[in-house]
Amino acid sequence: IAEEKAGSLIECGGVVTVISPDLTDGLRDQVDRGALRWLSRPYGPGDVRGYRLVISATDSAEVNERVYRDAEAEGIMVNVVDVPPLCRYIVPSIVRQGDLCIAISTGGKSPALAKKIRGQLEGAFGPEYAELLDLLGAYRPRMKAAYPDETETRARLWTSLVDSDLLDLLRAGRAEEARDRVESCISHSSD
Repeated sequence: IAEEKAGSLIECGGVVTVISPDLTDGLRDQVDRGALRWLSRPYGPGDVRGYRLVISATDSAEVNERVYRDAEAEGIMVNVVDVPPLCRYIVPSIVRQGDLCIAISTGGKSPALAKKIRGQLEGAFGPEYAELLDLLGAYRPRMKAAYPDETETRARLWTSLVDSDLLDLLRAGRAEEARDRVESCISHSSD
């Protein structure tokens, strides 16, 4: 769990410090790459000081309680994983495909259900969604320029593109054909 939480923060540009006597192989790789700082020791008094956000992901209820109390005393946002009463914020489960980001939250009531839903969504939203998003994003400025005062026309065209077979083309590795389809839609509609 700590590996997943640290990875998500690093991916978003966070500067992460892990305090733990030992690390998973994945966290050790992050340390070796310089992506996170590791303090190789147990949590101690004052360790939360100076941080803006704290996540406690230990298997020790005593340590989790101490981290929570220390963070609260310092006015620091704290999340004790899988213990909603010891959370000042909830971290949703995330599905990412490129710039597409889908958040799943159960309000802390069932992380297991959020994980199950995430797995289902990961299967439903493959890499072709990232490709489609990049493709549509690349044409967005051109669409706005072609129809500067025609919001409804733009919305209709975007909807027709999203509802078309572009995803199927991308899934089949036919990216050039998908690009041509978008190009044609914008060009012919502006004639």
